Amino acid sequence: MIPGHKNLTLRYTFFVLIMALLAIAVIVKAGIIMFAERQYWKDVADRFVRENVIVFPTRGNIISSDGKLMASSLPEFRIYMDFKAGGVKKDTMLMNHLQEICEGLHRIFPDQSAAEFRRTILKGRKAGSRNYLLYPKRISYIEYKEVKKLPVFSLSRYRSGLHELAYNQRKKPFGSLAMRTLGDLYPDTALGAKNGLELTYDKYLKGEVGITHRQKVRNQYLNIVDKAPVDGCDLITTIDVDMQDIAEKALVDQLTNLEAEAGVAIVMEVKTGEVKANVNMTRAGDGKYYEMRNLAVSNLMEPGSTFKTASIMVAMEDGYITPDYEVDTEKGIVNMHGSRMRDWNWYKGGYGVIDVTKILEVSSNIGVSKIIDHFYGDNPQKFIDGLKRMSIDTPLELGFTGEASPRILGPKERYFAKTTLPWMSIGYETQIPPIYILNFYNAIANDGKMVKPKFVKAITKDGDIIKDFPTETVNEQICSEKTLEQIRAILKSVVANGLAKPAGSKLFSVSGKTGTAQISQGKAGYKSGGTKHLVSFCGYFPSESPMYSCYVAIQAPKASPSGGVQAGSVFSKIAERVYAKHLFFDLAQAKDSTSIMIPDTKNGLKSEITYILNELDIDCNEPGDEIVWCKTANGSNSVQLSELNTNEKSVPNVRGMGAKDAVFLLEERGLRVRISGMGKVVSQNIPPGSTVRKGQTITLTLRQ
Repeated sequence: MIPGHKNLTLRYTFFVLIMALLAIAVIVKAGIIMFAERQYWKDVADRFVRENVIVFPTRGNIISSDGKLMASSLPEFRIYMDFKAGGVKKDTMLMNHLQEICEGLHRIFPDQSAAEFRRTILKGRKAGSRNYLLYPKRISYIEYKEVKKLPVFSLSRYRSGLHELAYNQRKKPFGSLAMRTLGDLYPDTALGAKNGLELTYDKYLKGEVGITHRQKVRNQYLNIVDKAPVDGCDLITTIDVDMQDIAEKALVDQLTNLEAEAGVAIVMEVKTGEVKANVNMTRAGDGKYYEMRNLAVSNLMEPGSTFKTASIMVAMEDGYITPDYEVDTEKGIVNMHGSRMRDWNWYKGGYGVIDVTKILEVSSNIGVSKIIDHFYGDNPQKFIDGLKRMSIDTPLELGFTGEASPRILGPKERYFAKTTLPWMSIGYETQIPPIYILNFYNAIANDGKMVKPKFVKAITKDGDIIKDFPTETVNEQICSEKTLEQIRAILKSVVANGLAKPAGSKLFSVSGKTGTAQISQGKAGYKSGGTKHLVSFCGYFPSESPMYSCYVAIQAPKASPSGGVQAGSVFSKIAERVYAKHLFFDLAQAKDSTSIMIPDTKNGLKSEITYILNELDIDCNEPGDEIVWCKTANGSNSVQLSELNTNEKSVPNVRGMGAKDAVFLLEERGLRVRISGMGKVVSQNIPPGSTVRKGQTITLTLRQ
């Protein structure tokens, strides 16, 4: 045995143990620096010279055509506390003002009590943390400025210990409205845009980054700007917020009623091609509808009967048919090159001999396919050329990610068979995105001139237009004036006399065409897993002097499919509400100067009623100051107000009130309110004066 071996082993073991403890200490300290003290050391680093620090610009705003902010970059913050900053002096001030600080934080963030803030601060102080999160959520710039006004926190970050982590967050004031059209940014905004207008016009919106460095000047470190950041430009879109809201509500209500899978609604200004509304809704797992994809520009679907208009126009333009040309549709079922083709009423015996106008009014598959097969069966390319003359397949290149272009088979292409032409003529064997169908009908409304749909009007910087987007023409004249005159008369009759009656309006005339198509499941065919349908309506209004064109499509409704009833009714609601925006009456012409106009006044809160009446310069009596809720009665020259009994233990009489006041008054008494209709309350299912039972549901019926 080596002399002193035990001593050597002991010393070696002791040395290894010391080294291991040092290694552990280094790892622990590194972890503390990396995580617990990360913000502190970043702040320390900020005090010294830093070269080429990137300063990100503010991203430009996206603004609606009516001047409303649709997307904007706003700062958000997380607030932290360095309890070791400022030394004993700061710590003493913090404890002296602790109650005041906690109450102030509770006032700014009411979801957390003053006692909870007190526990948070004391816990961080006890731990001696340099980067302790004071509030778990991100806060707005306004909230941050309010926090900075509190005692101690109003001092500089190195004296108070309060510091922040800033985020540049993209906000959409109107929530999901036109969300897929506007597009999104990546969570890390420095990575830029993902889709929509945000991506298409990213180079204008993102601006240019700046560069700074820190330099010591007279014993102070200053941020020296080497290159100032250039903020992004603003994007003025063609979207009208009110029209978007109108279209979205009308579509979502119908989708919900039909339990459909998805739907699209697009509104376009006829002369300019400006897209005023673009709604793309898909049902999610929770049964609600959200904008997930821009279906209007990316969804390749067989258009169905809306395509029949194009087929008939080709035959008219080539001089083969007129609106009076007759076709024998037989008993609603015919053999078309070995395959059966049916009209929707085949079980009733079909339509027999009908003319072209009637063919489109009743959307006869047999009528259209017989015409096209008869005149173009030996030369399908001539029919395809006729479609191309009308630019229905011309790529629009709108600039959206995932944008699709029409696919129309030619006779020399694979899978073009004898049955292709007749089925193509009625909207199968082709795939066309919704925006292309709308653009075709818009050209019919626009006296034959096809313009390119546009989503952006201008790009501005500091209020000045730096780039304008004029209306682009795709095709100066898609057909002759004669064909145009004939097809416009037919489309008007389709709504007035045909299957598209639900799309019409009593206020103005509407022109358009319905569509009902089976949805192909690819190689699985049309009936795999049950037959699904796409119902649609495309048209324009008013017929005589068209202002807007509109396309509505609903995918896989859980009801007997009908383009007129299901999609046409949505079109009608959109058209009437959009048209109402443009009704301007000269009241001076309508008002009798010898009479006093007293408007219909709803029951409600006395302060609001009297304020409105005073603003309109309408006389009313002044009930006592103790009266809060009033009944109204119109006199010949004034409005009479009287007290409305609102006993807290009984159900109040809310008849004659608007929804807002009625709901407030009833919910204040613990009742649950269900509303049906619009306008003012005309009935309530629990009689006034009944004893209030909290949690009971009361149904209110409203009418205009």
